[in-house]
Amino acid sequence: MGVVPADEAVIQSALVRAAATPVARPRSGGSEAASLPSSASSASVRSSTTPGARVPTATTDDGQNSPTRTRAPLEPGAIPASLAIGEAEGVGPTGRPRPEFPTPAPLDRHGPARILAMCNQKGGVGKTTSTINLGAALAEAGRRVLLVDLDPQGALSVGLGVNPLQLDRTVYNLLMESDIRVEDVMLKTDVAGLDLLPSNIDLSAAEVQLVNEVAREQSLARVLAPVLDDYDVVLIDCQPSLGLLTVNALTAAHGVIIPLECEFFALRGVALLIQTIEKIRERLNPQLELEGILATMYDSRTLHGREVLARVVEAFGDKVFHTVINRTIRFPETTVAGEPITTYASSSAGATAYRELAKEVLAR
Repeated sequence: MGVVPADEAVIQSALVRAAATPVARPRSGGSEAASLPSSASSASVRSSTTPGARVPTATTDDGQNSPTRTRAPLEPGAIPASLAIGEAEGVGPTGRPRPEFPTPAPLDRHGPARILAMCNQKGGVGKTTSTINLGAALAEAGRRVLLVDLDPQGALSVGLGVNPLQLDRTVYNLLMESDIRVEDVMLKTDVAGLDLLPSNIDLSAAEVQLVNEVAREQSLARVLAPVLDDYDVVLIDCQPSLGLLTVNALTAAHGVIIPLECEFFALRGVALLIQTIEKIRERLNPQLELEGILATMYDSRTLHGREVLARVVEAFGDKVFHTVINRTIRFPETTVAGEPITTYASSSAGATAYRELAKEVLAR
């Protein structure tokens, strides 16, 4: 078990190469159109001018005026020319053919649950947003889902309309008091089939107190075990660190989903997380596997976002979900509303994306 499997070694090597090379920047004064094939760039320039329109010019070193390339503003809902060809050919944002995932079939019975940890030691990458909305989309598909808030900040609880300061019992009590059961802490949400184990700042003390416990890494797995037959999926929202609480989540989980913001610094931190997952697999949880990398906060209009996503696919291949979560103002709005995007803005692109992600998770 001390030797990293060949496929893991390839992944780590590719990731290190991808993270070590700075993302290219457009030349000063240039535009992202420079990254397109010459035919695509010239086509976009031609389409941006109309007969009789004045063509912008620039003065060259010899004093002559020459036309400059300009980009026409996108129509509402339009996609950049660089992606139009791929979309027409059925290629998704990850650069791979976009598959059609089947609609989940109804279940005759529930359980045992598959436990998935939503983990990334970098904050602000969409862990909590993805936990809430993936859970709601799975519940919408007829699955019974338990959300576990394992972050002392209590963002998952707040995102579902729960005030952490008014809680009498939380995940902290579940971990630290032997007579407390899951049913004593669990809260029903407004989404049918979606339950919550909330937390608040009290959970920060558990990381210190668990140090003296026997089998401290298995504490979460031990308290969740009695209810696994009642659920189909358990989603754990981890805190943005690789401390003891996160180790507990990884020890209890069957798989890890890594939400990854399409930004360069987020890419660099994944190598350390992969090493931690490998150590947990070797020493504590042999069945732990990387469920997938979820690209979040993606903006197809930026060259930087497209390059980062391409490097993630290069490093992880099929481990990258085909579903990509685009940046949208709807997600902050749902936090204020205290409900998932699948109910707050059911027909929005964000809701559709998480429903597709739910199909993809169930199909894996």
